[in-house]
Amino acid sequence: MKKYNVAILGATGAVGTEFLKLIEERNFPFAELRLLASKRSAGKQIEFMGKTYTVQEATKDSFEGIDIALFAGGSVSKEFAPYAVKAGAVVIDNSSTFRMDPEVPLVVPEVNPEDILKHKGIIANPNCSTIIMVMALKPLYDLARIKRIVVSTYQAVSGTGKEGIDELTDQTKAYSEGREMEAHILPSASLPKHYPIAFNLIPQIDVFLDNLYTKEEMKMINETRKIMHDDEMRITATTVRVPVYRSHSESVNIEFEHDLELKDMAAAIDAFPGVQMMDDPANQVYPMPLYTSEKYDCFVGRLRRDESNPNTFNLWVVGDQIRKGAALNTLQIAEVMIKNGWLEK
Repeated sequence: MKKYNVAILGATGAVGTEFLKLIEERNFPFAELRLLASKRSAGKQIEFMGKTYTVQEATKDSFEGIDIALFAGGSVSKEFAPYAVKAGAVVIDNSSTFRMDPEVPLVVPEVNPEDILKHKGIIANPNCSTIIMVMALKPLYDLARIKRIVVSTYQAVSGTGKEGIDELTDQTKAYSEGREMEAHILPSASLPKHYPIAFNLIPQIDVFLDNLYTKEEMKMINETRKIMHDDEMRITATTVRVPVYRSHSESVNIEFEHDLELKDMAAAIDAFPGVQMMDDPANQVYPMPLYTSEKYDCFVGRLRRDESNPNTFNLWVVGDQIRKGAALNTLQIAEVMIKNGWLEK
């Protein structure tokens, strides 16, 4: 198999670290690996697959000779993606910068792989909570068109990176020792006010917009429509940060154009790549974030009829948002391109 020169921008963060784990786990065919980060992290040494790599400061010249540039996310994407594309690399970006750009495909490989072919150098990775939801929606949408979705999310602190994980640990320790819990990160580090997440729920992820939804909620709405190619789908979302380290959970209420049988829905979900049914109420079997962390797949349970509305069903979906919600989905996009020869110049 041909091997490719790969750059990771944001190599020292949570998603960048996950890229490295997955590249090794999945035997990704790389020749050269270039680890890039901010000036603050430059010079850091990372041991990977028996070799020591030195993290380089990202500059406009960092992408010469690179075939695939994996961007871990953040505001730097807007600055560096054009340089990477100009150097001949395909950028697969985890930030929100390009997701709603009509010139940039927004891809979940199991759902809309054909959209990859529309790229002009940049492919966007969807929001983590969006990816987890559409993985459960797609096999059902193929049975019957979806008219309306009501989703509430329960999102782990790792969605905010290492800082959010550390803060939950520190606050839990402080609470158990009778000390005051300090809050500096959530709901968003850029906001003037912060709340503890330990033993708490915060019904705000990202900033509020003029319509009183948060940016996270509108991401789920707009990105789902783009991925599913259905601008008429009605969607409303409430996103909540919860004191869980890793793996997002979502309660999804779905109204279809016509009625479905539960057994057909379960079979369709279970047959869909990257999703597993975990649904046995009699034996208290259902997905939980503690047990879905570090897993590739998304898991669906609590599938049942909504007895208040016809052709409507509830389900509960859980997935590791650092893996399928970020690094894994990104790497899978690259793998699809390699498999189909779409990277050849």
